[in-house]
Amino acid sequence: MNAARRINKKIAIAGSTGLVGRTMLKILEERRYVFDEIRLFASEKSSGSTQQYLGTNLLVETLGEDSFNGIDFVLFSAGGGASRKFAPIAAKKGCIVIDNSSAWRMEPDVPLVVPEVNPKAAAGHKGIIANPNCSTIQLVVAMKPIHDEFRLKRLIISTYQSISGAGQKGIDRLMNEIENPRGLDETAPIAFNTGFHPFEGDEGFTVEEIKMKNEIRKIFGTDDLNIAVTCVRLPILGGHAESINFETREPFDVGDLRHLIDKNPNVVLMDDTENNIYPTPKIAGDTDLVYAGRIRRDDSAENAGYIWVVADNLRKGAATNAVQILELLIEKDYTKFNSI
Repeated sequence: MNAARRINKKIAIAGSTGLVGRTMLKILEERRYVFDEIRLFASEKSSGSTQQYLGTNLLVETLGEDSFNGIDFVLFSAGGGASRKFAPIAAKKGCIVIDNSSAWRMEPDVPLVVPEVNPKAAAGHKGIIANPNCSTIQLVVAMKPIHDEFRLKRLIISTYQSISGAGQKGIDRLMNEIENPRGLDETAPIAFNTGFHPFEGDEGFTVEEIKMKNEIRKIFGTDDLNIAVTCVRLPILGGHAESINFETREPFDVGDLRHLIDKNPNVVLMDDTENNIYPTPKIAGDTDLVYAGRIRRDDSAENAGYIWVVADNLRKGAATNAVQILELLIEKDYTKFNSI
């Protein structure tokens, strides 16, 4: 077992009893971090319960305006409404918020950070840093070396997302539908079906599709990147997969793409179709890396290709990325800020 690692900081998790919050605590424990203090916050409904961390029972407290006194960092996964309300309060008290909701992602003064992709963006924070959408994170990790080397011109993305992206409620609904098929929602069941995220506006796009387009452009700093995306829910418990068709501004060989992916320490290349070796959600489950395969050329355009990308949406797509932002802030000492 790895030795405990001491960090002389006080941290908190807001929304610690939710699916992502529990995963955040699990990842910190796996990395055996010992903090000066770790506090857990959730809704009043969960207040008074306990969660284990390194063999100690931690009390869950009700999230409130006084929760952040003396706290250095808070990992936030309590929903967009709570983030909008409490994140500025925490920042004004000198606490750095790493927020997993969509509440702050597109705010101009809030960095949207994937540590392997745009770590320097974190340096300019004003007390709040946004964790990108799960599908965005795995895509930009896989596509960054291709973008850096050949400059992306266009992305056509189809996602295949597990129901755990909807939280514990999504998992519970799927399991209930499987166990009680006569009680299926006939209009839009999750079990034995596909579905979409909530729609937004009158142009037919879902909230998830809009998030991905906006977030990819912000992280890569490319407002002129053409992006078309369709996001699909699948009746599986964990892991998101993406089929990415891309076009670059510079010519490439497929071998060059495989080499770029293979030498990327953050991506596992699984691309041996002769032996049926390619990434799946089951393979990526409970890991912190991004997996890529099925790299091939698209002959319909001059510099176009395909890539298949998979990751654990609860870990790298949410909790692990937030923990990695925390590690980045501490390692680079990005801790001084003037709050929003």
